[in-house]
Amino acid sequence: MEYINFPKLNIRLSRFGMGCMRFPRIKDSSGKSIIDKPESIRMVHYAVENGVNYFDTAYFYSGSEEILGEALNASLRKKVFIATKSPVRIVKKPEDFDTYLIESLKKLKTEYIDFYLLHGLGSNSWEKVKKFKLLDKMDIAKKEGKIKYIGFSFHDNLELFKEIIDSYSWDMSQIQLNFIGEYYQAGLEGLKYAASKSIGVVIMEPLFGGILGENVQPDIIEKWDSSGIKRTPAEWAFKWIANFKESNVILSGVSNLEQLKEDIEIFNNAFPNSMTEKEKQTIDKVKKLYERMLKVKCTGCSYCMPCPSGVNIPGVFTFYNRAFLGNSESSKLGYKSWFCISKEDASQCNECGQCEKACPQNINIMNNLKIAHEYLTS
Repeated sequence: MEYINFPKLNIRLSRFGMGCMRFPRIKDSSGKSIIDKPESIRMVHYAVENGVNYFDTAYFYSGSEEILGEALNASLRKKVFIATKSPVRIVKKPEDFDTYLIESLKKLKTEYIDFYLLHGLGSNSWEKVKKFKLLDKMDIAKKEGKIKYIGFSFHDNLELFKEIIDSYSWDMSQIQLNFIGEYYQAGLEGLKYAASKSIGVVIMEPLFGGILGENVQPDIIEKWDSSGIKRTPAEWAFKWIANFKESNVILSGVSNLEQLKEDIEIFNNAFPNSMTEKEKQTIDKVKKLYERMLKVKCTGCSYCMPCPSGVNIPGVFTFYNRAFLGNSESSKLGYKSWFCISKEDASQCNECGQCEKACPQNINIMNNLKIAHEYLTS
């Protein structure tokens, strides 16, 4: 495992960080989907045993903090760095910050949080941060020893990202970046801007919600293979991110042990400035294919959930996008036989707009749900 000296902080972090939003799930006796606790704990232990020392979770990742807290007993806790996030979106008054921080500490069974992030900052939430003086709250929590390092995760445009970076002496930042989103949100320019200010950057969504690594259609596989280099699509995507020295830690939200093993193996051989011009050209060709195929830029983060009308919004867009990535008939069949029967389909939408207010990607969800439903039921 490659380790990096995180800017300003004098700590060494594994280049690969385990994202805990997509822990494996099973159905309980009532048919409800729940986190598979034994398997998730086994995965955390495997990650630690194989050199991973950065674990990312959040208040909003239902059940994730509790699992991580149970997995990291006293001896393991000293070996790792935990990042979790303050749910700015539901903060209604300054005191809520303290309430949610204490909840996270209890769930994680720890006396301190290494990296505490203001979650999913965008134009609205940034105004709330300023209105409620949440950065002052962060400073107090740091002085009290409840948190060690102060950061933020981000979902908005480059201009706002630079404004936020320049507004405070941050310890770190977290942005979304992948090879089909080079100019999306903060993008590559934002990555390099933060680095120029000596602010460490953690990368999320390197596989764009899994789309770049799973169920990849033959046309894209053929384009990868034309390079003459034997790699999985996920490995190509990770190596593109790892090639930038400014991407200090790269997260992957693994949902089973095999994915975790594959990711760790990839990051044992993924280094900055290691890609050849031929490899970069191959990625550019694949990028153009994806740009033509994707219909909705949804990463499956589930910030829009739960939907008051029961629509499985990320699931609808997953079926819709995959339909245009070479899985049209199976996507239609899956949508109709799964979501339409269970009343989780897009036709249940009553256009309340709650999802669009929560979406970090600023997707026109309601209109896209209509279009997706019409296509998937055709």
